[in-house]
Amino acid sequence: MYILTFDVEEWFHILNHPATKYPAQWETFEPRIEANTERSLRIFGESDKKATFFILGWIAEKYPGIVKKILAAGHEIGLHSYAHQLIFEQTREEFREDLRRSAGVLGDISGVQPTLYRAPGFSITEDTLWALEILMEEGIKTDASVFPARRQHGGCSTLPGKEPYQIACGGMTLKEFPVNTVNVLGQKVVYSGGGYFRAWPYACIKQMSRKAPYVMTYFHPRDFDTRQPLVPGLPLHRRIVSYLGIKGAEAKLVKWLQAYDFINMSTAMNQIKWEQQPTIAIEPFFEERK
Repeated sequence: MYILTFDVEEWFHILNHPATKYPAQWETFEPRIEANTERSLRIFGESDKKATFFILGWIAEKYPGIVKKILAAGHEIGLHSYAHQLIFEQTREEFREDLRRSAGVLGDISGVQPTLYRAPGFSITEDTLWALEILMEEGIKTDASVFPARRQHGGCSTLPGKEPYQIACGGMTLKEFPVNTVNVLGQKVVYSGGGYFRAWPYACIKQMSRKAPYVMTYFHPRDFDTRQPLVPGLPLHRRIVSYLGIKGAEAKLVKWLQAYDFINMSTAMNQIKWEQQPTIAIEPFFEERK
């Protein structure tokens, strides 16, 4: 099962960086999201693939036409928060407010209440599993926020990443589609999206994909924008991670889309026999964190 997802955010939506942290700062940067989204729609259209687009509420509010074009092209939409803030830097109340605001914006534009969600930076951690409970309480049915390995923006290595599963809490359930990993020299390695996808040679990506029963992709418009400016003030190591491999990323993606039968999340959900998938209760994690 190969799932195609896309996070709709601007080239300057770099997390954990002082110059790009807050919406008030974003107004000073050159907008590139419309052209970049058009590029993504063209790539998917030429490959005859349907994707799930997780859209930032701030983007949708400023450019509602983007949401309408995505839907008109036959893709589905989900929430990617409103203000693109790391969850582990928010209180429960702030997270709920941000979620409701993004759902309101996307719901008003699309006419349908979104039930899919992905956290900015996959910032669900062992200490913020309460966010999954809030998602359930607010009507989210399916999540794609778990990054089951350590990373700069958190990660949650306690939860698995080899296949979709259900998360249970307070009598509610949430279908979870984690990022997939492979073991390389005893370490969990990611290759299916973002900077990881850009960095890996295509031959390695294809080989790892061939062996995987489940692949969750996650791309961003900036992954394929060769003309984007440099984000000001980025340390050297983050500049390398943010810009490495952009030049060849589009051609690499096109080959990958042609090689495998990629589908969106709703199609995947309908194919899975959920009664046969694992169910993980997260209440015990809350007790451990007290």
